[in-house]
Amino acid sequence: MDSSPSQGEVEKSVGGCYMTAMNLTADLLPSSAPVRRDDDATLTPPRVSLAGATRAELAETLRAHGVPEREVKMRVAQLWHWIYFQGASSFDAMLNIGKGLRSALAAHENLARPQVVTEQVSQDGTRKWLLRLAPVDANDKGAEVECVYIPESDRGTLCISSQVGCTLTCRFCHTGTQKLVRNLSSREIVAQIIVARERLGDFAGLTPPTDGLLPQDAARPITNIVFMGMGEPLYNFDNVRDAVGVLSDGDGLSVSKRRITVSTAGVVPQIERLGLEAGPMLAISLHAVRDDLRDVLVPLNKKYPIKDLLAACRAYPCASNARRITFEYVMLKGVNDSPAEARELVRLLKGIPAKINLIPFNPWPGTQYECSDWEKIEAFSEIVFNAGYASPVRTPRGRDILAACGQLKSETEKLRARARLATETD
Repeated sequence: MDSSPSQGEVEKSVGGCYMTAMNLTADLLPSSAPVRRDDDATLTPPRVSLAGATRAELAETLRAHGVPEREVKMRVAQLWHWIYFQGASSFDAMLNIGKGLRSALAAHENLARPQVVTEQVSQDGTRKWLLRLAPVDANDKGAEVECVYIPESDRGTLCISSQVGCTLTCRFCHTGTQKLVRNLSSREIVAQIIVARERLGDFAGLTPPTDGLLPQDAARPITNIVFMGMGEPLYNFDNVRDAVGVLSDGDGLSVSKRRITVSTAGVVPQIERLGLEAGPMLAISLHAVRDDLRDVLVPLNKKYPIKDLLAACRAYPCASNARRITFEYVMLKGVNDSPAEARELVRLLKGIPAKINLIPFNPWPGTQYECSDWEKIEAFSEIVFNAGYASPVRTPRGRDILAACGQLKSETEKLRARARLATETD
């Protein structure tokens, strides 16, 4: 099977924001999909979990517990195997580690995962989890982010977030109306795949779910990972880089870098660094072929215009015909969908190993935009295809569970404000 990213893993994003943090209560979620929610559970671990830690962080922890330097590398390898290959959730299971060290780790560390607050399964098999992260300080009630799993016949793609909220204000994306809360740590990013693999029964001794869909022609239920959730990954560069390192480590989660895609709205100075220091596949949220229009749709363009963005793409260290850059292009009726713009897109991308992912716009309350007519999308795609570029049109997934591109937005602060108001007026 071709190991390069295909439609299945990169056709899931609008502006790098395929999905957002969802803090909706059950009554705000669509009634067409079952929701499992645990509002009574309180995630207040006393210590930072080692689930998601890098090798360097595990080594630092072991040294703090007095492990001799000559043993640190071996003990890191043991912990790594148990955490990422076996999916251990308790130190007691690590029988090849001495009882004394296991007891010390259990007393001062933990392997806690983010709490699964809700789980929804779409009629098309898309699965969505709302995850509550551990509080980072006394004033933090636990941020919540979403993780979305998209199964296909031969692969399964996990869409993960890199920030809580977003610094960008892309006009067509509902996520852009939510302010940035904070960056996710590399541990919190990696923890999303740990939770997903547990829920999909992909660690030893676990049972796969009977609802929803799982790939039939793939060795693993999660074959591909895309950083296309909430946030701009390149504004959280260090943590994204470290997370890619953990995800792609062959002794643990073992996801090939050719199956990890990072989507950016165009943070030009970090694109080369991404290729040199992390080496994943690259996706660009383009959406316009003129600076005046992209300035409106993707305001980051005012800082890094199209010319500079495409120059960075041409210099991306990992780009080749076998590792093409994906350019995401949301189809907006009467805005960016003319034949002339299709031809200009082809001209702009000349010389870049690329494919164009055309994304039908999914409206959300209050938006000023509409989706292009299907005939317009097909005509646009045909021009791009005839110029020699793959131009797949994304089929919307998970609409019945509010998992379609660009529609979602965290409502936690609004809900908490309403709850406070109701209390004050009682």
